[in-house]
Amino acid sequence: MAGKKSWYFPDAELPPKGSDPEVFGHESVIILNTNKKDAHIDITIYWTDRDPEKCDRITVGAGRVFCIRAVDGEKFAGIAIPEGVQYAISLESDVPIVAQYGRLDVRQNNMAFYTTPGYAE
Repeated sequence: MAGKKSWYFPDAELPPKGSDPEVFGHESVIILNTNKKDAHIDITIYWTDRDPEKCDRITVGAGRVFCIRAVDGEKFAGIAIPEGVQYAISLESDVPIVAQYGRLDVRQNNMAFYTTPGYAE
């Protein structure tokens, strides 16, 4: 099967809202499970100034894709992510998965959107 069981995203930051209320910044982790059984994933958030926090365990169904988003004060798998704060994410799955991080930053007129597959092992 494609993928890895451990994924790391060291450069996470929920961007602040821009000046246009119709367009909002966001960030997300997208998980692809190509296996024939569900993936059970433990998520840890690492902060610059406090101890790591465990998120709610998520399940991504067999042959499914799932997106975890942090935006507008919503919780990222059970943990509130403040805007503009540096943090990192780790995913530990019981089956191999493929994961990608994406961020849309709208703090200026020239919006910046990028994705990265992170580090996996």
